Amino acid sequence: MIKMKLKQIVLMIGDFTVFYLSLYLTLALRYFRVPQPEIWTDNSQAFIAVFVIWFLVFYINNLYNLKIFAQKNKFLESFFESLAFAFILSIFYFYLFPDSDISPKTNLVIFTITTAILFLAWRYTFLSFIKNRLPKTNLGIIGYNSLMAELISELNHNPQLGYEIKFIILENPNMDVALETKHTPIFTSEDNLEELISKNKINNLIIERNLHDSPDLQRKLFNCLPLGVNYLTLSNFYENITGRVPLEIINEGWFLENLNLRDKLFYEFLKRLYDLLIGVALLIITAPFWPLIALAIKLDSHGPIFFKQIRLGKNNVPFTIYKFRTMVIANNDYSLTTKGDRRITSVGRFLRSTRLDELPQIINILKGQMSFIGPRPERLEFTYELEKAIPYYNIRTLVKPGVSGWDQVSGEYHSPTAKDTFKKLQHDLFYVKNRSIFLDLTITLKTIKTIISYRGR
Repeated sequence: MIKMKLKQIVLMIGDFTVFYLSLYLTLALRYFRVPQPEIWTDNSQAFIAVFVIWFLVFYINNLYNLKIFAQKNKFLESFFESLAFAFILSIFYFYLFPDSDISPKTNLVIFTITTAILFLAWRYTFLSFIKNRLPKTNLGIIGYNSLMAELISELNHNPQLGYEIKFIILENPNMDVALETKHTPIFTSEDNLEELISKNKINNLIIERNLHDSPDLQRKLFNCLPLGVNYLTLSNFYENITGRVPLEIINEGWFLENLNLRDKLFYEFLKRLYDLLIGVALLIITAPFWPLIALAIKLDSHGPIFFKQIRLGKNNVPFTIYKFRTMVIANNDYSLTTKGDRRITSVGRFLRSTRLDELPQIINILKGQMSFIGPRPERLEFTYELEKAIPYYNIRTLVKPGVSGWDQVSGEYHSPTAKDTFKKLQHDLFYVKNRSIFLDLTITLKTIKTIISYRGR
């Protein structure tokens, strides 16, 4: 995973290099000569904020996600969407701060065009390099199940991640394996593990089973320690690659090893301080719009302005969540919403799309019942049913629920059904385990993207 982070850092450094080079070319094209030191200094200082804006837009639009590279159409769509949005934000910036000695409108247009060309050239050069020239991390796999098959498929379809599977060791040589593994050498537990590791120059061994259940495998791996190979459990490697916790293969021991809540006390203090400061600021900024939203709701349909409902908070403590009402009251059984749900009012559809219906949850945040970032709180009736159907479901309530969370920015919509909730819980547990200021900031930026792109539901 260190290599993956290093690749992302190289991408970021390369992008800033592209920004400066694009600006230099912009000035050369604009004035038909090599930029004079005074012109370069004035423009480079004025464009520093633009560079930061562009970087943030690229980041929240997943342009530093290496998996996007393998999906050419999706990558290009994300890039041109980011380009347009960054250009518009840059225009707003220059109009909001007009004190600059330069007139950047023409420069900004040329800069956008040159950046687009250089950015694509840089990204595809980087992609070609990591695919064909950068040394791969050689993986050996011990054991096989459906999750391992999913992981193998993920790695095979994303060569830019830098992993190459050299062999798979099966306990049962007659086990059926997925088509994805047909071209991967397969061995049995009887084969010489040390020889396989040395011959294939293995960096990491992914182990499917619990080592405590196999003294013989423990002994073999112990004998391989001098070879300098890293041993990784399937659950940890799967989590790092997918951003989800593999519920199918973890047990109570996993939670005891990974969820030491006392290690997060300082983080929780900072998070509460952040919630209070941002909550008060947002309440002050948005307060003038609340009466307008309330009036629109009342004019659009009969019923109260606010929607109130009991949800489960931290440690399963019930609380009342507040939202602006977005549905009709008459003949509403308050069942799950569906796409194109006719119960949603015209104003409600706008409020949901822009997430403005969530504004009253600032009250829940200031009262300490919720946080800006965390697993979404579920309705009581759903929670009791889901706890019976899905193992470890109530673990997600070890932290405060949030207005937005890791699952909400995953790119998928998950309803409260058992099947969707299983996937949602995988994301929620990933957040509970890995929550940090950086992860919260990432979720915040991606949530802003969702709001701006008008994709709320």
